[in-house]
Amino acid sequence: MYLPILKYKILLPLILCLLVSVKSFPSQIKDTIVTIKQLQYNASKALETENFMEAVQSLNDANKLAMLPKYKSYKADVEISIAELFYNLEYFDKAIEEAEKAIENGETYKNYYKLGKAYNLYGLILISKGQTAKAEKFLNKADSIYIDLKDENSRANVLYSKGLLEIRLGNYDKAISNLKPAAQSFKEQGMLFQEVSAYSSIADALSLIDPISYKSPLQEAKGLLQTVTGISESQGFSKLLVENHRINSQILIAQKMGSKAEAELKYYLTQKDSLRQINLKAIERGIQVKSSIGDLNQIIASQKDDLRKQDKSLFFGKLTGWLSIALILILSLLTLSLYKNNNLRAKANELLQDKNTELQEAKENAEKASQAKAQFLSTITHELRTPMYTVTGLTHLLLEEDPKPEQKEHLNSLKFSGEYLLSLINNILDLNKLEANKVEIEKAPFNLKKRIDGVLIALKKSAEVKNNNIHYEYDPTLPHEVLGDSLKISQILINLISNSIKFTENGDIWIRIQNAEKNAKKVVVHFEVEDTGDGISKKKQNTIFESFSQGSLQINRKYGGTGLGLSIVKNLLELMGSKIFLESKLGEGSKFWFNINYDISETDGVVKPINELEVVVENDIFENKSVMIVEDNKINQMITKKILEKKKMVCTVVDNGMDAIKLAKEGDFNVILMDIHMPGISGIEATKKIREFNKTVPIIALTAITIEENLEDFYKAGFNEFIPKPFNAEDFFEKINRVLRNSDFMVK
Repeated sequence: MYLPILKYKILLPLILCLLVSVKSFPSQIKDTIVTIKQLQYNASKALETENFMEAVQSLNDANKLAMLPKYKSYKADVEISIAELFYNLEYFDKAIEEAEKAIENGETYKNYYKLGKAYNLYGLILISKGQTAKAEKFLNKADSIYIDLKDENSRANVLYSKGLLEIRLGNYDKAISNLKPAAQSFKEQGMLFQEVSAYSSIADALSLIDPISYKSPLQEAKGLLQTVTGISESQGFSKLLVENHRINSQILIAQKMGSKAEAELKYYLTQKDSLRQINLKAIERGIQVKSSIGDLNQIIASQKDDLRKQDKSLFFGKLTGWLSIALILILSLLTLSLYKNNNLRAKANELLQDKNTELQEAKENAEKASQAKAQFLSTITHELRTPMYTVTGLTHLLLEEDPKPEQKEHLNSLKFSGEYLLSLINNILDLNKLEANKVEIEKAPFNLKKRIDGVLIALKKSAEVKNNNIHYEYDPTLPHEVLGDSLKISQILINLISNSIKFTENGDIWIRIQNAEKNAKKVVVHFEVEDTGDGISKKKQNTIFESFSQGSLQINRKYGGTGLGLSIVKNLLELMGSKIFLESKLGEGSKFWFNINYDISETDGVVKPINELEVVVENDIFENKSVMIVEDNKINQMITKKILEKKKMVCTVVDNGMDAIKLAKEGDFNVILMDIHMPGISGIEATKKIREFNKTVPIIALTAITIEENLEDFYKAGFNEFIPKPFNAEDFFEKINRVLRNSDFMVK
């Protein structure tokens, strides 16, 4: 009689608890989804006012929630927002990566609305990257989806994107025909930021359109800019206010008001640089946030330990149940106990699976953060090259204009600082490429003695300034030519000898190149650099070859530098199958040495091709030679033109690749200097087009990018030479001299 009563007393509370938990579970899911959507909305509004820090934080919180298995279907939407953040930060490679993940996620869950949004954003990013054909393909995909869904409001976003694509292609009529209906749709939907962005883009197209094909474009553009300015100032749309200055400079150029246009452009560049600094801080903040995910490892490990303890507890629960059976206790209590134990185990297993998923994703995010750091270093060092070109170029011009003695002293100091900063940028780039395994060792014949002589000549002046004596010992039994990478050995010796000069004053430096071992086909060359400088303590000798390491804080303050030189030497020698050794005593000096195995070249006595012969640069060859400068940056145009005109060359300047192709067809130029990144088509594409009708005109890539990574692409495109910006004036004219002589030789 008492058994049924006891059974119901136990089961009734259990059933009530189960009903409450089932009822509250959908509510909890619904609250989390609302939170994700709210965080996305907060990020979107923050992007409109350039508040990138808030956007990064909101999207990071939303991403953490969407990473949980229960909310995987919302992952694509969050990824689109993250891609949009990186797009606004102009961090396009990362934006592409996130957009591709969103597309894959959207296709997996068959969410066509999100898929259309992802396709449209992907197209926008590709437009900014200059990949116009691929961008058009994805924009058409997005358009097809919205047509099938009969969603005219979302189609407005695609029309806006197509308008930007047509501006990039130079089809300004088509751009306006897409942008105007997009702006009207945004206005009807109450999307103020998108509406104003469309007005800004229409004004951009109107400032560039041919007045013959469109009535009063400049007047209409000015009216739109006034509208954009008024709304942007009231709403805090700072990015659109900055872009107004660029568009206004284009209007002033069209009105032939050059000085005002230049002032507007300078102000735009200054404001753009300020926004870029904010962008970089936001990127850095994003990297730090992602890196912090690695701290979850310890938490997850602790939770795993708790789960193991729970498993032990479950085991004892089972044991109690079996003992209860053995003692013939109440069957209902046994059933309840088994149900409870199984339910706890299922929850524990689910929790463990969730934590394992989070751990894997945290590991992947940490790896991505490391890649983002490398990309960030590469991007910022490349971006520094363009203003450095202005500094070094203007310094060179001022030194050429016979300055006063006191001015010359200041200009020489400025030149030294510019060269030092450029050396720092190059060192960071070299180290970044070495760590990313992007450096390859070439194998070509070169004159070893001549290469080392060139290094010593370049460093002679630095040694004389420190009153150091250089003693050079070269073994005459070494072969005339060897097979190897001449640039890498130069870089190694420059770093080591520069170090000795830097830390030695009123002393001696010995450079010894010796034959360690030799047979008919191979030679082992022993290199030594010894000095009587400050020396290195035993403690620091263990870390001196690490990145950013120096002898001490006092040495860093006294001599400066980044501590990258010896790290680069160590990494380069390891790539060449060698190792650096050090022997040093504090206050007595240091000695570095290493061995390199070379194959002996079989080209001794062979006549070199005409383009490998040394030439003497004579100013006569430059006089009255016509040169086309293809460059979109106004300041760079002015600097390059003035440097060339000093040699009495006749310069023609164009702003973009399409004009360069047109002029190359119409005129007869002795040489073309081609920038790579320009609006419209790139310098590589323009060179390919020119090579279709002119195979002989010398074309030199004058660019701020590091060309070592893309040499093959440049040669295939038809370039004859490469001059990285900022350039050394002597190297600049030596390379122009070489292509002019080669051109004359081919004509004869």
